[in-house]
Amino acid sequence: MRRTRPILGLLAGAALLAGCEAPSGAVTTAPPPVPRPGDDALFVTPSPASAELADYYARVQNGLLTEGMLRTDRGGADTPYSARDLARNFLRIAFYEEYSDAGGRLVAREAASRLHRWIKPVTISVEYGNSVSPTIRARDSVVVSRLLGRIETATSHPIAQVSPGSGNFRVFVVNEDERRALAPRIKAIMPNISSTALNTIINLPRSTYCLVFATTDARNPGTYSQAIAVVRAEHPDLLRASCYHEEIAQGFGLANDYPLARPSLFNDDEEFALLTTHDELLLKMLYDRRLTPGMTETQARPIVERIAQELLGGNV
Repeated sequence: MRRTRPILGLLAGAALLAGCEAPSGAVTTAPPPVPRPGDDALFVTPSPASAELADYYARVQNGLLTEGMLRTDRGGADTPYSARDLARNFLRIAFYEEYSDAGGRLVAREAASRLHRWIKPVTISVEYGNSVSPTIRARDSVVVSRLLGRIETATSHPIAQVSPGSGNFRVFVVNEDERRALAPRIKAIMPNISSTALNTIINLPRSTYCLVFATTDARNPGTYSQAIAVVRAEHPDLLRASCYHEEIAQGFGLANDYPLARPSLFNDDEEFALLTTHDELLLKMLYDRRLTPGMTETQARPIVERIAQELLGGNV
């Protein structure tokens, strides 16, 4: 079973893609909600369509776990990789995009791109729909906070978690009905969003578990100015955590999936549910100052190979 998670940059008249500064190494977090007795009963009852999706994704997660997939370790002796592997994987994940706009419709068609990443500090917020109980919100806020700590450690890029409704990286955790009503919010955040991107969110097929899209700064191509991720509230805990890990990490610039990347979250085989040490090295490479936003694969290749060799030793 494959899940698709496109990173897009689909704005009319903008380049295609995909604050509160925190000190490096210490993510500033918004306080998590504290559940109180009876709070869960205050939240909306899901529609039949949402309930059916929740049942479906529970069966998907159980099936993958039965097959030994969705590993939560960070890789080990059974998943060795060399500096050559790391460089190859980085070039395919950071310099290609997984999806293209074909006549107003997104298609899974890999296309060469340029290096993208954030220059300004990332201010990230998580906004939950009313279908998400306080218990799940409290649990997920811990997942996201720990993930952001790992990403900031890997990238040395400042990240601050801010209150819902603010920030330049918005994460929406919503069920089927709430997601279909998101159009006004998305348009308010990104007024120039294309109809393709907006329709992808509103009419998300069941095979798409979650997604992220980002816009680039018109004055500084290759640098992100804003990102939005959408995570299905119907997911059971591990699939939801996996979506946070992949979508947020992709939103930092690792836009593609590559089937040979292992141990990695950035492929579609579902072996790993969460970021691995390999993936943290990819993030470290992406934010290395020797690489600059807008670089082509050809320009970056010798630098990438040198960085990979420094990180792991051996020949590339």
